[in-house]
Amino acid sequence: MEPLASVSFAGGAGQRPVGWQMQLRVDYAVNKVMQTHRGKSEDEVAQAIQDQLRSVGVVPNSRQIAHYATVISTLPLLPPNNRT
Repeated sequence: MEPLASVSFAGGAGQRPVGWQMQLRVDYAVNKVMQTHRGKSEDEVAQAIQDQLRSVGVVPNSRQIAHYATVISTLPLLPPNNRT
């Protein structure tokens, strides 16, 4: 049986902050909702954010969701994409 290769966890651990993967998931979910729910009611936006966060395995933070929903609901609608 061959010996196992040595493993070091110290090399890249200091380069990324704790929770960086979760923040990427939050950013993805919020950006997705921002594209589809601009200008809609805060309640509708908040529900969409909660649904998206849960679908990517993140437990929603109600205070953050309320903040994101307020901002997204005030954004203007995106112009239709004219693809030919």
